[in-house]
Amino acid sequence: MAKFLSIPVTGEGNQLVSADGIKIIEQASTTTTTIVYGGAAAQDVITITHAALGAGSEQMRDDIQNAVVRAHSSVWQNVTETVSPSEAVSGIAIA
Repeated sequence: MAKFLSIPVTGEGNQLVSADGIKIIEQASTTTTTIVYGGAAAQDVITITHAALGAGSEQMRDDIQNAVVRAHSSVWQNVTETVSPSEAVSGIAIA
């Protein structure tokens, strides 16, 4: 059963992103966190833009990773896991 993360986005409500097929979650900068999906030949990257974190903080990455673990630890009927981000999310984009 597919699993999804429900991420609250300011002014847009919650957006769903896949919790399946993730290769890595990275704190790309103090204001962006990326989720990389797929294999070496074809990759999709979701960029989550959020309020600034302190230098060296990995908190948004940790928030998302913890939600992924909770999603995959839950029973198959629970297909979404709500992310409770430590900072406000302003946008989600895929490339």
